[in-house]
Amino acid sequence: MIHLIATGGTIAGEADPESGGARYRAGVRPVGALLAAVPGLDAFDLSAEQVLSLDSKDMTPDGWLTILAAVRRALGDPATDGVVILHGTDTLEETAYFLQLTVPGGKPVVLTGAMRPADHPQADGPANLLAAVRLAASPEAHGKGVLVVMNATAHAARHLVKARTTGLDAFESAIDWTDARPDGRFADLAADALPRVDILPGYAGAPAGLLDACVAEGARGLVLALTGHGSVPSAWLPALRRAREKGVVIVRASRCAGPVIRNANANDDAEGWLTVGSLPPPKARIALMLALACDGPFTAD
Repeated sequence: MIHLIATGGTIAGEADPESGGARYRAGVRPVGALLAAVPGLDAFDLSAEQVLSLDSKDMTPDGWLTILAAVRRALGDPATDGVVILHGTDTLEETAYFLQLTVPGGKPVVLTGAMRPADHPQADGPANLLAAVRLAASPEAHGKGVLVVMNATAHAARHLVKARTTGLDAFESAIDWTDARPDGRFADLAADALPRVDILPGYAGAPAGLLDACVAEGARGLVLALTGHGSVPSAWLPALRRAREKGVVIVRASRCAGPVIRNANANDDAEGWLTVGSLPPPKARIALMLALACDGPFTAD
């Protein structure tokens, strides 16, 4: 049996009549209606549940925990052979990576979504959903970690990125999904909330006061999405040192494609900073949140 977990997203969206077709509302259609619109699904033994109904731009860490709880319930059922999660594309790569770190390898977990709403005359959701179910049901998907299917292409969660704002080919990944491996380093996560970690972008004239504001609001970690090879603005140094004195974990990343190498372009050892390797800032944030929640090491991988 393949268990489907619906969270909303464009795949469940409908045109907004007030916009004259210029906009749509995500997360409108329930999972039963989505399944009924997909020819070929009757060949599979399926179960389904609706755990969220939102536009994925509004996904939160609490939402991740809700999805994780549903995944754990499904995978714990001996009758479940795999899980498919329907999700909006805006934060699809973040949820996929969160699950990559918190779900042990074994049974397939596959996410999918859509770039066009469900009532679009050429909606891509039905084909993506069918492809995701097929992948979750295939022996080849076992032991590959969390996967994502979009536009007839499978991706590994660790390497997935939404590279374009529009188009059915909006997603890319650096490796073939068949080379993917499970992670699950935080599979024992028992927290009912995740610590706050903020991402701060580096740009010309970026004010250091943003760092102080995040710390004042309760951030336990800061991921710096810096320019170039993780270049820290000189004006930020006093604020970063104040944050470290308060126990805030600082991670040096880049807004460019990585890697950010430790002690290259900055004295990370002297400042007590961590570095991300090739991990992009949104995924580095997730890894740091989980490391703080589990009192474990932050690993850039």
